[in-house]
Amino acid sequence: MDVLNGKWKIVIISSICCYSKRRFSDMLADIEGISNKMLSKELKELEINQLVKRTVLDTQPITVQYELTEHGKTLKTIIDNLTEWGIAHRQQIFGN
Repeated sequence: MDVLNGKWKIVIISSICCYSKRRFSDMLADIEGISNKMLSKELKELEINQLVKRTVLDTQPITVQYELTEHGKTLKTIIDNLTEWGIAHRQQIFGN
């Protein structure tokens, strides 16, 4: 759990999971409330823990793209289960 600790890591992994590959700017736009600095910090930690792979594309301006590693892809089932639980929880709380 220490590897996924914090407010943002699961949200970042989910964003990448949904699209396979994500640019930094796309994640920044997707994840409400996260700062540029925090996204960068969290992505570095995920990269150190070999859950995310960072690729610098030879574009003008330079584009940085992130994708889950094979090891990171093993989290997809867990994220799917958390999503299903969250939907069921919200329905129970709000009665919808």
